[in-house]
Amino acid sequence: MHPAHNLKKRILSLYNEERSFWGTLFFSVNSIDNLGRDAILLFASNHYDYDLIDAEVIMKYSLTGKKVRNMAGGVLLSAIMLFTAACGNDSNGSSQGQIEEDKFNVVTSFYPIYEFAKTIGGEDANVINLQPAGVDPHSWTPRSQDIVNTSNAGLFLYNGAGLEGWVPNFLKGLDSDSNVKSVEVSEGIELIDSEGHTHDHAAEEAADEHAHEGEEHAHEEEHAHEGEESHEGEHAHEGEESHEEEHAHEEEAPASDDGHNHGSTDPHTWISPKSALIMAENIKDSLVEADPEHQAGYEERYEGLKQELEDLDAKFTEELAKVPNKEIVVSHQAFGYLARDYGLTQHSIMGLSPDAEPTGQDIVKLANLVEEEGIKYIFFEELVSDKLAKTLASEAGVQTMVLNPVEGLTEEQLQNGETYFTQMEKNLQNLITALK
Repeated sequence: MHPAHNLKKRILSLYNEERSFWGTLFFSVNSIDNLGRDAILLFASNHYDYDLIDAEVIMKYSLTGKKVRNMAGGVLLSAIMLFTAACGNDSNGSSQGQIEEDKFNVVTSFYPIYEFAKTIGGEDANVINLQPAGVDPHSWTPRSQDIVNTSNAGLFLYNGAGLEGWVPNFLKGLDSDSNVKSVEVSEGIELIDSEGHTHDHAAEEAADEHAHEGEEHAHEEEHAHEGEESHEGEHAHEGEESHEEEHAHEEEAPASDDGHNHGSTDPHTWISPKSALIMAENIKDSLVEADPEHQAGYEERYEGLKQELEDLDAKFTEELAKVPNKEIVVSHQAFGYLARDYGLTQHSIMGLSPDAEPTGQDIVKLANLVEEEGIKYIFFEELVSDKLAKTLASEAGVQTMVLNPVEGLTEEQLQNGETYFTQMEKNLQNLITALK
């Protein structure tokens, strides 16, 4: 079998076992000499596929922030490998839109920002969404073409609040002559600290520990093949020259941060129309500042969007004030802002990320809560697995229903003309039904 196939299999096996989304494995030229030029630094995931980025781009950028290093055995290059052919999976997909030379180009990190920016931008701006249709933003990371598009844009809008952990290093990877301005559109929103909620982050912290162990295990495996000295092993930055070590400390994300770890801050700001109003105004202000020539158009279209959001806010306030029950059980902890702003209490099966799985004891506790509170429905989402929600519903003897965090729309929903507003209207109706 070709060494590349063995290498891919070994990486996927390691990271499936250790439940780590991102990790770095170093291999010497001697151990994979049939792969071609030098050795390759691989980033592997048990969920996603990655584009093969050319050496020039990778030499200046990697999602973990680790720089290419000279090590015994040969020069290591960085690359992100696309395993589509082997796995038959296209989960990473393509961005929505392309750069247009005759327009002011705006790049957004995920769907709600894209819709708001497109509405405000109108005919004066070309808006590109990095996140493909039907993809959960918690499990998505950018590709080489996304770096190119963003480098050529005038404005990059992202949510912030910890949603897009990949942003800092993504921005470092942009062309040095890029004039793009980056804006965190959740700025000004009173953020929620999720600590103390029904679901704590024990599962995520355990996953972080596994990630640390996985990295150490990976480096130990490397030495088994390379025979390098132990001081080059457990940590990528140890044993290097002092200036390289300082550089690594400055630019590397924490070992436990795979780009999808939100810490204790709830990033799901947009799910509340009250917060969405702040985001929309930030987007409008950013467009006006970056492209003042079209200020009048931006201001006019923003006023229309603002009115829609205010109407939606009023409707949520009025309708949810009438319901007798206030407790909701959701698949992942994405509805904190909605709950806070409209008098509900959220109980989640998983944490801030839908990848943080609960224990059997968590399921039992939630089942008891459902019975005690007389909860009739368990809410699940369309972009992530509904398995745990259905398991809990079966355990508690209740039904399931969709509550969409509007983190993204599927291709079918987009083709059917669905929007943030149509999804939020459906959410309201489902909440009314569940809380009667």
